[in-house]
Amino acid sequence: MSHTPVLLHEVIEYLNPQPGKFIIDGTIGGGGHAVGIFKEILPNGRVLGVDLDISSLERAREKISTEIKNPSFVPLSGTSAGRQKSNIKNNLILVSGNYADIPKILKTKQLPKADGLLLDLGFSSDQLRGSGRGFSFDPAAENEPLIMTYGDDREPVRNLLRKTKEYELEGILKKFGDERFAKRIARAIVSRERKKPIETAGELAAIVEAAVPGIYERGRIHPATRTFQALRIYANDELGNLERVLNELSEILDSQGRVAVISFHSLEDRIVKHTFRDLERQHILKIMTKKPVTASPEEMRENPRNRSAKLRAAEIM
Repeated sequence: MSHTPVLLHEVIEYLNPQPGKFIIDGTIGGGGHAVGIFKEILPNGRVLGVDLDISSLERAREKISTEIKNPSFVPLSGTSAGRQKSNIKNNLILVSGNYADIPKILKTKQLPKADGLLLDLGFSSDQLRGSGRGFSFDPAAENEPLIMTYGDDREPVRNLLRKTKEYELEGILKKFGDERFAKRIARAIVSRERKKPIETAGELAAIVEAAVPGIYERGRIHPATRTFQALRIYANDELGNLERVLNELSEILDSQGRVAVISFHSLEDRIVKHTFRDLERQHILKIMTKKPVTASPEEMRENPRNRSAKLRAAEIM
């Protein structure tokens, strides 16, 4: 399934990538945003793409190589820079890693501070379906092992469930999923774990569905949505990673370098908002978006998942 990058035109507008610039896509995924960025920075610009999922890096390489070689593309900015030939092999640097470690990656790869940084904290359709790691409660993924981590450096969720106490699990579901039936769900999960360990995404989804009222959220979302979200955020320390990378922006971006962050969860957006404000008070950056930028009605119709996307941007001083 093809993944359409969310808020692509807005990302290009706020990052303002120009020919010859160096841009970091800290969550390159399938490469959708990176293709749009590449079209603006060629022929001599470079993109550093970071992702914990090695298979995503391979998809990104293939997508970028295929689309940039196509002579018919038109850069979103309307300039002609992207129509010039470029050696993608030399201009695209892909690294398997955590975006929180970008400062270390820059040093290891002997790369300079960047002119722009993009963090898209959402999930692509490829990651949700067929990842083999149990991210989705979709019937097609019900037999996937309940891993839910982006890489192998974190403990799988199926292991965490076996050692997490009921009150701790309830807290995780409330904090990271805003789940109002957290107590019921936590009790059901712990009860099942005592009898037989939960091994697959389908098993967890069924347990959650049986634990909540039949009219859960009036059918607006699947009953397991918030539980899966909470466990994924917790297992991968997503909020901690976000805080770390935002507080190291001055080590990542050059003067007048720009950062754009797309969040899909209120906790993530709150961290971006408050960190940007703190850094602006310290005269480290200037906020470019006083309010978060959201998807247009047309984009939301095309992809309903984008309705919760919020983009915030800032420029290093």
